[in-house]
Amino acid sequence: MTYVLYGDDGSGSATVEMALAEAGQAVELRSVPLEGDHQLRDEYRAVNPMGRLPTLLLPDGTVVTESLAALLTVADMHPEAALLPPPGESGRAVALRWMVLLAAEFYPQITRGDYPARFGATPDQFDAVRDNARGLGREVLRVIEAHAGLRGAGSEPFLLGPRFSAADIYIAVLSRWMGGRAWVPVHCPKIEAPAQAVAVRKAIAPLWVRHKLAPA
Repeated sequence: MTYVLYGDDGSGSATVEMALAEAGQAVELRSVPLEGDHQLRDEYRAVNPMGRLPTLLLPDGTVVTESLAALLTVADMHPEAALLPPPGESGRAVALRWMVLLAAEFYPQITRGDYPARFGATPDQFDAVRDNARGLGREVLRVIEAHAGLRGAGSEPFLLGPRFSAADIYIAVLSRWMGGRAWVPVHCPKIEAPAQAVAVRKAIAPLWVRHKLAPA
């Protein structure tokens, strides 16, 4: 059973690659460099019409786009990896709540910050758009910091206390973006705790470094 993952180092494909690693699954990586906008080329749009990363091909050829959808699919296909609590458990609802918030409210700010021209900004407005996107993204992180029940450093650093889940992967990776490697430890120490715990997991540690998530 082999998955195919389209992505680039430092992109949203990192979360899916880490989930597959935690599940012990083989994956064929296909590079789509963001530099040069390879994700917008016709050959990749034939796979993912939105021209975004990542795209996951399941072993049966099913195409899954959107990082959150791919994470949930991996968790559901490999329940033995316990990447999410099973349906019916309240912990699953907690994990989905914060993962969906990140996907719906934080992730779009990355796109605005990286590609301001797509949103009608002129070159003289790019810095302002990027600053606004960063500010809005950080407000989402502040909400998670204050209301997600994270305990900070210690024996229960994860969103679900001592129980690691795919939600921790999502929180950890996205918290490194938009200058988060420096900002989050200072302003969101409760988010920093799962990020640090995820970074040193045996299956994830080498991927954390390759995806440039470790401090410079």
